[in-house]
Amino acid sequence: MNRESTEALIVKKFAVIILAAGSSSRLGSPKQLLHYYDKPLLQNCIDNAKQVQADPVILVLGAYKELIKDQVDTGNMIVIENNNWASGMASSITSAVTALKNDFPDTDGLILMVCDQPYADSGILSQLLLRQKETGKAIVASAYEETTGTPAFFHRSMFTELLGLQGDTGAKKILEKYKNLSANVSFKAGSIDIDTTEDYKNLAK
Repeated sequence: MNRESTEALIVKKFAVIILAAGSSSRLGSPKQLLHYYDKPLLQNCIDNAKQVQADPVILVLGAYKELIKDQVDTGNMIVIENNNWASGMASSITSAVTALKNDFPDTDGLILMVCDQPYADSGILSQLLLRQKETGKAIVASAYEETTGTPAFFHRSMFTELLGLQGDTGAKKILEKYKNLSANVSFKAGSIDIDTTEDYKNLAK
């Protein structure tokens, strides 16, 4: 990646990739289907992605894929079944980015979302897109608790980096590597995710 940080990047068409392939091992049941505001967490995530006019919305499933498809509306989106989900989040990211490059080659960028951040709504997605438009940066990440993470926008110039991810590191290493090409949006509630039963009990209904 040799792109100069001063070069403004224009985004006309973007995708949202929702990572929902994990087994929720610490919870003991699929967190994707925990209800929040009378809908599964994953359904809220999908609905918020569609509200910002993402084209396409790509959902990556793995563990519990059949159960999830029975309980979540996956209409008008691309569903990828990642049979290698147990190897870590990187396999879900690479499978989705590969599909995006092959089937939607004119896409200028993507937003990565995970399904267990209950407060990651259309508002924060819109803020990421607005911040990218304002700054022209290749990456715009959510900032919380002295770190950056998802939801996060990546320009197509970062797709090769995303495709090179391995294991369970997700895109964090890219955010750290390319700070000079990045902008941030404050998202204090981004630190709240659902990994355990206690996390879910503490979630305001």
